[in-house]
Amino acid sequence: MPSKRSVAQQTTRISKSSKIPVALHSARGVKTWKEAVDWLKIRGIEDIECITPDLAGVPRGKMMPTSKFTSNTSLALPSAIYRHTISGEYPEETGQFRYDSRDSDIKLVPDLSTLSIVPWETDPTAQVICDIAGSQGEQISYTPRNVLKRVVNLYRQKGWKPVVAPEIEFYLVAQNDDPDYPLRPPKGRSGRSILGGQGYSIAGINEFDELIDDIYHFSEKQGLEIDTLIHEEGPAQLEINLRHGDPIELADQVFLFKRTIREAALKHGIYATFMAKPMQGQPGSAMHIHQSVIEMNTGRNLFSNADGAPSKEFFSFIGGMQHYVPKTLSMMAPYVNSYRRLTPDMSAPVNTAWGYDNRTTAFRIPVSDPAARRIENRLPSSDANPYLALAASLGCGYLGIIEGLHPSPPSDDTANEGEIDLPRGLLEAVSLLESEPSLADVFSAEFIAIYAGVKRGEFETFMQVISPWEREFLLLNV
Repeated sequence: MPSKRSVAQQTTRISKSSKIPVALHSARGVKTWKEAVDWLKIRGIEDIECITPDLAGVPRGKMMPTSKFTSNTSLALPSAIYRHTISGEYPEETGQFRYDSRDSDIKLVPDLSTLSIVPWETDPTAQVICDIAGSQGEQISYTPRNVLKRVVNLYRQKGWKPVVAPEIEFYLVAQNDDPDYPLRPPKGRSGRSILGGQGYSIAGINEFDELIDDIYHFSEKQGLEIDTLIHEEGPAQLEINLRHGDPIELADQVFLFKRTIREAALKHGIYATFMAKPMQGQPGSAMHIHQSVIEMNTGRNLFSNADGAPSKEFFSFIGGMQHYVPKTLSMMAPYVNSYRRLTPDMSAPVNTAWGYDNRTTAFRIPVSDPAARRIENRLPSSDANPYLALAASLGCGYLGIIEGLHPSPPSDDTANEGEIDLPRGLLEAVSLLESEPSLADVFSAEFIAIYAGVKRGEFETFMQVISPWEREFLLLNV
């Protein structure tokens, strides 16, 4: 059997060939199936992963030989994959949550604009993100990518286009195969575990130079563009910022970045985790979302008037965030662990305050010129499904504009030490999601019913686990 070329060798060969059409030089995406066949052929791709995010944002799908992928094969999955919990269990039917009595097939529909290589595989492998449709091609409302597309389409119907830029925080941790033991920071190139308090430290980043090089290398091979990378406050806590753009494209990038970062970390014998609160006493990990809206026919930032002043839509967007985000928080903070991050004195929001260049608020207005005026939502945690977090954030702002809501006065002081006016736990957040009729119109009633049922199932699974706190303080004292 002939030896197999590495992805790097494939890319080198492609870049040196002058006979290949320009469109096929792209690291990411093609427009037609004919281009897809050629794109795969010139790279010697043998296998392709057809993946789609489930409710948790976990890649699900099928892997197959390239020849099968390009032969008009119908790809299907059982609908039940959107009704199981993060632990792989299937909850009891409750409220409006129901199973498909036939567990019928749903179809994977490849989005060829997302086609890219899988750079950490030893054999030449590609991946493509898929949409989900019914067996007859009908729209499926409850899948995360479709939920976000639904929200983006609401903007489009008004002649608007939302623009987003996510920032993703995560921890590097030493490998640990026993969940009963707390996580600890890994050793860097110095041979010592990095400590906390390293915000914006270049030395902190340099501790993991080779791993970060692999993240950049893997990202480049997939056509993913990193804007900046910094060290955050926690020990071995990093943040990657992405360039602003279309919500669907940016959600796809976050979806792939999470996978990329985990794979790069594993290559170096450590874990990368996007848990909201992986270490007790340390800051949590957020997924801040910068967002603005432009007019499609003029390109004008809807948040700024012609004279550069903030527009009424700008203030209504903030008003919508303040009113509706607490009711959609389960889409931005989806697990029991997520609410451990949203506590006072831990550099995270605890209410719906907003302010100009105020990082203690939930909704911060960064310093910018009028054309770049935007609103940063600092509530979502990095454990959130990026499609659902973006859909929730943009959906709340949309409702604010449509309903002409008004925000409270901006906060000039420290805002995250005051009154907590957010849901304090997952069940409360899920109940609020179900109770607001406007949200069913934005996200679909079917999605809310399925999502709420899965989240309740996850909470019940969590309640079966006895924590160290209970053993420490209740064992001999009660």
